[in-house]
Amino acid sequence: MTALTAAPIVDLARPRAGRWYRQPALVAGLALTGAILIMAIAAPLLTSYGPTTQDLTATLQGPSAHHLLGTDDLGRDTWTRLLYGARVDLRVAFLAVLIPFCLGTLLGCLAGYFGGWVDQVIMRLVDIVVAFPFYVLIIALVFVLGPGERSIYIAIAAVGWVSYARIIRGEILVAKRQEYVLAARSGGLPTRRIIGRHVLPNVITQAIVYALSVDMVQDILAIVTLGYLGLGIPPPAADWGSMIAAGQNFITTHWELSFIPGIAVVVTGLGLSLIGDGLADVLRPGQS
Repeated sequence: MTALTAAPIVDLARPRAGRWYRQPALVAGLALTGAILIMAIAAPLLTSYGPTTQDLTATLQGPSAHHLLGTDDLGRDTWTRLLYGARVDLRVAFLAVLIPFCLGTLLGCLAGYFGGWVDQVIMRLVDIVVAFPFYVLIIALVFVLGPGERSIYIAIAAVGWVSYARIIRGEILVAKRQEYVLAARSGGLPTRRIIGRHVLPNVITQAIVYALSVDMVQDILAIVTLGYLGLGIPPPAADWGSMIAAGQNFITTHWELSFIPGIAVVVTGLGLSLIGDGLADVLRPGQS
């Protein structure tokens, strides 16, 4: 009975794993995002300056051999702050996605599989959260909690879990009527094992695609917005949002101070979106 219920996972995973490299969107997204991650991780090797090191004798300089992208109004190297800003923003965005992903998946499993009052309670909570605009609610929560990484994690987790709960719930409502789930129930397998080993692996695909193509990009934009408003990562740490905010004071004379981190946000979002689109194509049933 156990072999019968596990078969759908094995049969679907094998052909999908071998065709990912034939998806141009996925390959391009992996290359683009991989390059950004490598530069962020290797930041100490790619620059000889510190992200907070000031040189008041070299303020607002243009690109040169010593400063590839110039300096800001405090003489800090823009290239260095861009790399370290990627480190901070990508790390925060990843953790900010991971927390609501796990929470929403758990609650979605409970709501979809058990139904009844459990489903009613969870979905009423979902209705309350989605009644407020995503960014407005996050900004309000961080404003109340105060600036910093901890506040960002709490705010995004409190708002972001609802999307995963709705996705997983909808998938489980369909999956729990499938023959392999009915067979597992008939075989007397415990509920925890049915959900964790036989149901969840078959329904989590859409949540993963959503996390990469939508939620990660959405969270990066939220983090940059909070940084721009002064509610994100506290200074003097490098952050793309605070770089854009600081550069707007010199937009007519040194437009690149805001333009460069803005382009970094766009390129990062593009890479993640391509990965999500490519994964959706690879994991779509019936595709070869």
